[in-house]
Amino acid sequence: MSEWSKSSWRNKPRVQMPDYTDPAALGEVETQLAKYPPLVFAGEARRLKRELAAASRGEAFLLQGGDCAESFAEFSADAIRDTFKVMLQMAMVLTYGAKVPVVKVGRMAGQFAKPRSAPTETIGGVELPSYRGDIINELAFTPEARIPDPRKMLQAYTQAAASLNLLRAFSTGGYADVHKVHSWTLGFTEQDEAERYREMAERISDTLSFMRAAGIDGNTAHTLQTVDFYTSHESLLLEYEEALTRIDSTTGQVVAGSGHMLWIGDRTRQPDGAHVEYARGVINPIGLKTGPTTTADDLKRLMATLNPENEPGRLTLINRFGAGKVEEHLPRLIKAVREEGANVVWCCDPMHGNTIKSATGYKTRPFNQVLTEVQEFFAIHRAEGTVPGGVHFEMTGADVTECTGGVQAVSDENLSDRYHTACDPRLNASQSLELAFLVAEELASGAASVSQAASA
Repeated sequence: MSEWSKSSWRNKPRVQMPDYTDPAALGEVETQLAKYPPLVFAGEARRLKRELAAASRGEAFLLQGGDCAESFAEFSADAIRDTFKVMLQMAMVLTYGAKVPVVKVGRMAGQFAKPRSAPTETIGGVELPSYRGDIINELAFTPEARIPDPRKMLQAYTQAAASLNLLRAFSTGGYADVHKVHSWTLGFTEQDEAERYREMAERISDTLSFMRAAGIDGNTAHTLQTVDFYTSHESLLLEYEEALTRIDSTTGQVVAGSGHMLWIGDRTRQPDGAHVEYARGVINPIGLKTGPTTTADDLKRLMATLNPENEPGRLTLINRFGAGKVEEHLPRLIKAVREEGANVVWCCDPMHGNTIKSATGYKTRPFNQVLTEVQEFFAIHRAEGTVPGGVHFEMTGADVTECTGGVQAVSDENLSDRYHTACDPRLNASQSLELAFLVAEELASGAASVSQAASA
């Protein structure tokens, strides 16, 4: 394999990246970013890798979730808090169902760029470049707004740094106390529509009451008040990634300083492409989106390139097929992984393959189709004897109406009420927590099956 450097991606074919019209301005931004402190540190990335290695063995479970694309205009402490809060609730429910620790990874503090299905869009007969996320250009449909502006990388860095600062405070300052988190969840199950989840919530309450009676609470066990929370994003804008790449002073290893975990999208996973070239050289855990067009040969090449040492926890395969298509595609990818003896975390992304246009013209995702893909993912892994290691959701803590269904029964007609996403539809807080209960049921069912097989 050719020698790697943080800029060797520039010699590879690139897709889904902007062409900046002012090279001098771009160079100034890259120079300035290169002087800034990294947003995350190598020790944190290594710790996440160890936790993901446990998920690959069924000794932990990955919960990855957050915004489709982070917005400069919608940025606020309340928005960060609300998404963090829902992820804590989801993690508690999943921990109870899986009986293993949940690895919490946010699509936060870096998810500013988005790949697009077409380079341009046309509205009212006017054709302009597509919106590619706030780190690149602006959503407003004007020629000026759609020009890629490198200075937006500096604003993205500032917002990411502020987000991480708040997330670290929430994680360690008492906000994440397990009893407080569960009290929020009980509020959800008090709804008549959520009655089916009340029994599990009450069992969690009983467990916490027993622990408290036994003298185990936040005052005696620090781990009940704090959590490890990691950040992730799609490493799409490679100028930004390169500028924040650092050498770990303790080991000499190269680390992507922009986020704990990076992933390569379904549109940018070319084995000889720029995005794979960049990712192969950093020590961070790497996610790889795989879909219906992923061939076994490409997957084998990608695994060899991105994880040549076959290191557990290094590579997470984030499957995105669509409801009804999992049985057609997942088994052949499992076969390819088995043939290589590769260590991977199997993760289900049930969002991207289930996007439709509603009768009212909004891009949406039906809750039932999202759930169906998750159930098919678990069913295939049970049949194959492999480990379903995690789930990956586009979600928000806000009370938006972007995905239909769920206990709130969001309908096509409701979509216009609070449709705030700049790109893809997200699960709202209620739908996210409901999905966590349903995934927990799948995990509990799988654990029971394993236990019965072991005792037989």
